[in-house]
Amino acid sequence: MSLTNAIKPLSPSIEAFLASRRAPQGRQSATRNAYAADLAQFQHYLESLGLSPEQPEHITRRHIQQFLAGLFKSGLAKSSMSRKLAAVRAFFKYLLRVRRLGNNPCLGVRNPKQEKRHPHVLNVDQTFALLDAAPDASRTKAPRGRALAARDAALAELLYGSGLRISEALDLNLPDLDLRSGVLRVMGKGAKERLAPLSDQSQASLQHWIAARALLAPSEEPALFVGARGKRLGRRQAVRILKELCARAALPASISPHALRHGFATHLLEAGADLRTVQELLGHARLSTTQRYTQLTLSGLMKVYDQAHPRAREKKG
Repeated sequence: MSLTNAIKPLSPSIEAFLASRRAPQGRQSATRNAYAADLAQFQHYLESLGLSPEQPEHITRRHIQQFLAGLFKSGLAKSSMSRKLAAVRAFFKYLLRVRRLGNNPCLGVRNPKQEKRHPHVLNVDQTFALLDAAPDASRTKAPRGRALAARDAALAELLYGSGLRISEALDLNLPDLDLRSGVLRVMGKGAKERLAPLSDQSQASLQHWIAARALLAPSEEPALFVGARGKRLGRRQAVRILKELCARAALPASISPHALRHGFATHLLEAGADLRTVQELLGHARLSTTQRYTQLTLSGLMKVYDQAHPRAREKKG
């Protein structure tokens, strides 16, 4: 049977697991939404075998391995397979915690071996061109247009100035922002909270946005960033904003909001920042995740060396 999602309700056990991971009031949870989609697919797979999440004691390690094998045959990227496996693991850990299960069938199931990919990074000039491409709110005549221009500039400056994930930026509420101290309270992956510093330019952009925000948002809306209708800004809208800025800056439309986070990390390391400090700023649980950026920095240095050093040029000649 196909591993595509079935249009049917999630099992009570999966619903209970998702309810246990609800984000704080007024926030979105990108992780929870992804888990819901992935576990719906896993439930559909189990049902094709005559199994059910409601009888987890009948699910074995072999079943989970076969689920992954089916995903691989369907051509799914290994990174997406790992994300789905993470959802399944979290679900079974929950069942163990609430004593619905005695043994974890995920034990011994390995993550798919990932292809080594380096994130796309803008250089400093490209990054500044993108940030400078935001419309000047002061030159926009319509009040709502000024508010939208201020929002777009503030969002872009924040993604680069503090290195936030796009989901972290969109989850921010007004009380999370302390402009006087120049810090943000960020809820990262796994509901881990951290403080992120604000750049001077980001503080100024956020001040302009906060001053104009009431033109779009009702007083009861807690979200820091809102759309034209006054509700919390969605991921698709945010991606569209960045694409428009890229177009204005004559940069490739394929650049994602995450490229600004990558630029934040790489530019700090190129300027001599300590790897551990960058790890804390990014909210990475593992240092190895942050170390990808050192490889990018090294490859950039080697490229400059090969182009500029007389002996390197001599060898090429």
